[in-house]
Amino acid sequence: MNWLSDTLLIRTAVQAIIIICFICAFGLSVARVRFRGVTLGVTYVFFAGILAGTLGNYFHPGEPLINQEVLDYAETFGLVLFVYALGLSVGPSFFSSFRQGGAKLNLQAIGVILLGTLIALLLLLTTDTPLPDMMGVLSGATTNTPALGAAQQALKQIGQPSSSAALATAVTYTFGVVGVLLVLMMMRGWLIRHDKGFENGNEQDETFVGGFAVKNPAIFGLSLKDIDHKEYGKFTITRLWRNGVVTMPDANTTLEENDRLLVILQKRNVSKCTLFFGQQDGTDWNKRDIDWNKIDNHFVSEHIVVTNPHINGRSLITLGLRRRYGVTVSRVKRAGLRLVATPELTLRIGDRLTIVGEKANIAKCAAELGNTVKRLDEPNMVTIFVGIVLGLLLGSLPLWLPGMSYPVRLGLAGGPIVMGILIGAFGPKMHMVAYTTSSANLMLRSMGLSMYLGCLGLDAGADFIDTVMHPQALMWMLYAILITFVPLIIMAVVSVSVFKNCYATTAGMLCGAMANPIALNYVNDTTEGDRASVAYASVYPLSMFLRVIIAQIFVMWWFA
Repeated sequence: MNWLSDTLLIRTAVQAIIIICFICAFGLSVARVRFRGVTLGVTYVFFAGILAGTLGNYFHPGEPLINQEVLDYAETFGLVLFVYALGLSVGPSFFSSFRQGGAKLNLQAIGVILLGTLIALLLLLTTDTPLPDMMGVLSGATTNTPALGAAQQALKQIGQPSSSAALATAVTYTFGVVGVLLVLMMMRGWLIRHDKGFENGNEQDETFVGGFAVKNPAIFGLSLKDIDHKEYGKFTITRLWRNGVVTMPDANTTLEENDRLLVILQKRNVSKCTLFFGQQDGTDWNKRDIDWNKIDNHFVSEHIVVTNPHINGRSLITLGLRRRYGVTVSRVKRAGLRLVATPELTLRIGDRLTIVGEKANIAKCAAELGNTVKRLDEPNMVTIFVGIVLGLLLGSLPLWLPGMSYPVRLGLAGGPIVMGILIGAFGPKMHMVAYTTSSANLMLRSMGLSMYLGCLGLDAGADFIDTVMHPQALMWMLYAILITFVPLIIMAVVSVSVFKNCYATTAGMLCGAMANPIALNYVNDTTEGDRASVAYASVYPLSMFLRVIIAQIFVMWWFA
């Protein structure tokens, strides 16, 4: 059995990989166990790493369990992989989340972040807590491990010790996870009583199918290209009925009195389009059971997936599908978002297009767009590796801010997440295939986060018992309670009372600002609809980005 003992005890790269994988496997297995429907999820990997580090220090005091260089590499690579994949997944919806209701929700989330940071600063100024400890408490209380990674990188950059930050996070992390749940449970009754049924603007951004009759004399005899309808919002006309005959209108089609139109638009613009065309018909075209292929005998409606790399980054107007094939793209579904197919809309790999036209012409259009779903199962690894390289270079770029002795760097956490967001949002315009399937992206994120948390816990585990038994750990817990509870309570009241949000939207915003999917599961289980998830997704990208950047600036400013 010497081969087994040599493999497990001699500090080689193989031994390090075995131990890290075992920690991740054990932690993820425990994560499946739920207590009253609640689990800490991947956080158990962090605690499994702490347990392994503690046991290793018990049997071999003062000696690292695995090779330190391999540990540092695995921890760094795991963090980079996680934050880049995260940025890539949220990139397509990152900038669109600022529109209308999303902007207000992000403003409230920023309030949660700034209040928590302000409390940490006040505690830092009024107590004798070292900065690394307080950064760890702040990261743990807000359940934000990328912010911890950013803070540690900043501390290392200026030659300050950073190991205590991970210990403080380990001690306070549970308070951050459970704290959001407790606040929502305690305030649920009050929030619901003060919920007046107000809606935010996100639902109004959804696509809407409307039927209209041309009754406005001002547009009789005018072609669609000659009508200035910008003030009435963007819309696409997919069918026109005239004297019992259905046609597919184009820019040269003229409108006549009593024409019936089928229009794709945003829900918020229904009343404007009613004024523009003259009359809305009484048919509900948004029912799920509508068979679009039977509403007339001439045209059919099919879903086509963009898989041709040559289409990536091109706008609908440059493709000229209506001119060349006589078809109309009515809607585009992207990463869960339903978009109105306006001429300037840029297509990207993975977009699901709803196309109306004759069946033979749709088949020709599908051949050009790709429509080969199997291609989507093959992630574009070039974009992933190039994006990571660019993200690390961006993270290493020194940014000199006024009044600071040290340059601020986005670091290992900030650079890749920013680059991931930029490539996810604008990559297709540069003909970069940024699409990955949801399962592939989730696997990258899960693997990266598990590696990072396992190594982080393993690194902190050696001193964990001594730290927990120290009176300072109790103070960390009290600080974590303040940083978690106070901002959430204040912004919950502000969200309902000032911004007139409903309970589900408020709860989703709070969960997103605290990067807490566990609390989001609780909200989804106790409310109807997907308002909480929409609010969570609207604020999560910016909240994650800000916490990473603020952690860096906080450290640099303190030692400036």
